Amino acid sequence: MKHLLFAILIISIIPAQAQVTEILFIGNSYTYVNDLPLLLKNVALSFGDTIVSDQNTPGGYQLIQHSTNTTTLSKIASRNWDFVVIQEQSQKPSFSPSQVANDVYPYAQILNDSIKSNYSCSESIFYMTWGRKNGDAGNCASNPSICTYAGMQQRLRDSYMQMSSDNNATTSPVGAAWATVRDSFPSIELYAADESHPSIYGSYLAACVFYATLYQKSPIGSSYIPAAISLTDALSLQTVASYTVLDSLLLWRIGVNLPVANFNYSGGSTINFTSTSTNVINYFWNFGDGNTSTQQNPSNTYTSSNTYPVKLITFSSDNCFSDTIVQNVNVIISGIDAINTQKEISIYPNPATDFIQLKTNLKYTSILIMDVTGETIIRSNYKTSIDISNLTKGIYFVKIMGEKKPVIKKFVKE
Repeated sequence: MKHLLFAILIISIIPAQAQVTEILFIGNSYTYVNDLPLLLKNVALSFGDTIVSDQNTPGGYQLIQHSTNTTTLSKIASRNWDFVVIQEQSQKPSFSPSQVANDVYPYAQILNDSIKSNYSCSESIFYMTWGRKNGDAGNCASNPSICTYAGMQQRLRDSYMQMSSDNNATTSPVGAAWATVRDSFPSIELYAADESHPSIYGSYLAACVFYATLYQKSPIGSSYIPAAISLTDALSLQTVASYTVLDSLLLWRIGVNLPVANFNYSGGSTINFTSTSTNVINYFWNFGDGNTSTQQNPSNTYTSSNTYPVKLITFSSDNCFSDTIVQNVNVIISGIDAINTQKEISIYPNPATDFIQLKTNLKYTSILIMDVTGETIIRSNYKTSIDISNLTKGIYFVKIMGEKKPVIKKFVKE
């Protein structure tokens, strides 16, 4: 996933190719129970995608501890991670908004800043966890909203989505998928006996949600299924994960930082291009005739009728990602544009500002400068250096009159 240069062009032509993804998990026992990173790695591998991962997930650990933990910080700095998953202690994000604002959000930001300082192209992913099976009885008195599963789940959802928004990051909506499984497949037990930690079913659901989040591909049909899970239940978990993520990519801020290339165009021999791209700061155009541009909305003058493959490559604001689109532009030159351009004459510079120099082996009696309507603007006898400084910017034509039929060639005044 790192540096997705030209990825979208490739995907539009051939099926998605296997990827190698490097992920660091920062969290606690909700991550290490049942070895979520390994489950995710196996799901990805079943689709031909390779994951390299590491983790620091001590039991009960909080973001405030991770923000100064030497192991966590050294692992962040150990390589240029594609993704770093951030998971808070299971209860803290469900507390009151003011308490979460004081005790959680600042340390999420510190960790995200450490991640970006190490490698600006790393993407932080906030791991939305789930409410306890029957709510948080231990904190119910001081936080009535979390006395039930539904109330606790809503607070977790709100807090993790706020962390993602505040840090321009992504949410992995495991908790949202968890709620759907509870409602639609109540016979699938997602919880361990303590009604807090995940069972193998809960961890497998999390792995499938993470796969869809990281790759924006469906986990449905994964051949990797833990031995304790039936094929029917695995398919149910895969399906919930897939639809939870892929039906709501913008909601979870998945891919919102990626550039999307697109453009419109209009004109005759001179085509005006207008970028309609999003999340873009830099542009590179290839007009298919050898000319290029780095402008946002350039123009290009074509000298012959043809179909030109115009390519636009756009780059994200951090230059970590790019997107590419190619459109075939059909150029039809009519009227004065269609007059045959002969190789017996050359004009330089072209485009020109003050003077043009003509080079020709033709015998001629006069040289005319015409506008696009065919009207003569300048007449020059026996001169191959012509002053065009008084002309306005645009397209003009040199017409050589001589023994043969007239020869016409186009030039551009800048």
